[in-house]
Amino acid sequence: MSRSETMKTVLVAGAANLILAVTKLIAGLLAGSSAMLAEGAHSVADTLNQSFLLTSLRRSERPPDRRHPFGYGNERYFWSLLAAFGIFVAGAGFSVFEGVLTMTGHGGTGTSVWLAYAVLALAAVLEGTSWIRAYHQARKETRDNGRDLVDHVRRSPDVTFKTALFEDTAAMIGLALAAAGLTLRELTGSDFWDGLASVLIGVLLVVLAFAIGRESMGLLIGQAADPAAQRRIHAEITGAPGVTGVDELLTMHFGPEQILVAAKVHFSDDISADQAEDVAGEIDRRLRERIPTVRHVFLDPTQRTPRHRTPTQGTPTQGTPAQGTPAQGTLAQGAPAQGEGSPSGGASVIKNAPG
Repeated sequence: MSRSETMKTVLVAGAANLILAVTKLIAGLLAGSSAMLAEGAHSVADTLNQSFLLTSLRRSERPPDRRHPFGYGNERYFWSLLAAFGIFVAGAGFSVFEGVLTMTGHGGTGTSVWLAYAVLALAAVLEGTSWIRAYHQARKETRDNGRDLVDHVRRSPDVTFKTALFEDTAAMIGLALAAAGLTLRELTGSDFWDGLASVLIGVLLVVLAFAIGRESMGLLIGQAADPAAQRRIHAEITGAPGVTGVDELLTMHFGPEQILVAAKVHFSDDISADQAEDVAGEIDRRLRERIPTVRHVFLDPTQRTPRHRTPTQGTPTQGTPAQGTPAQGTLAQGAPAQGEGSPSGGASVIKNAPG
């Protein structure tokens, strides 16, 4: 997931949509085609959405501060959610409305059908170029992670790239619908087909808006890293010297290029607290080296809970620490509290406090 690659994809899509928004609307008015007007509204919505996505790329790169210690990566998902809303209102709403008017005999009239076909051909070239750019980015990323294309698009947390790819795919389908509706209108002399094509374009945009909105919502409320990344993280932690197991592993995305890792870790009884901190630092270094998207690591040393044992006098029951047995929940000496220290520093160890 490269920010520069995503930026190029969004810029290409935005330039194509800006040109097509103007030409489609002019062609739709002169040809009296509701399907062309629907495609014009589609391109207007896409142009607006590309501006949202560019804003998200710029604002999400702001450095962490005291009020936002994990940075602003999640802002990408907010702007993508706005883009989904824009597609639904500006694109789908207008397309369905215009299509229904035409199907009920209240559409416009026009004679410059040749202009509509010329604009559709231009749109196929520009939208195709934009789609190829998004496809090229997807293929480049699949070569890096070894996934197939569909699985990569489904799992990728880069909703900005996915929005551009989905919009370009919907645009190509929309062009086919507009061309079919316009051709059937000319062959049959009935505006019904032109109106039906406009309604179908609206339905297509509703599906697109729902898909982008669902992706954005899932990431905005806190989505875990994909299972493959979690397995790698688990293996790195359990493979560290002095670690005997992982009781719980939690991950969450803070933007497509930032993952937070929090784990309850069992350390060997043979190592001291200082050695445990050294191990945690090594785990943090190895995780960042092997998985560059890992930016924050928090480890909680946790004792194994005895199983199938009846507590006896002198043996602490679960939840009641014995004298000299540590209780959980206190930050390690020297470990930064939340919001303090360098947000991109080493692993914070949540260490047991003496009883």
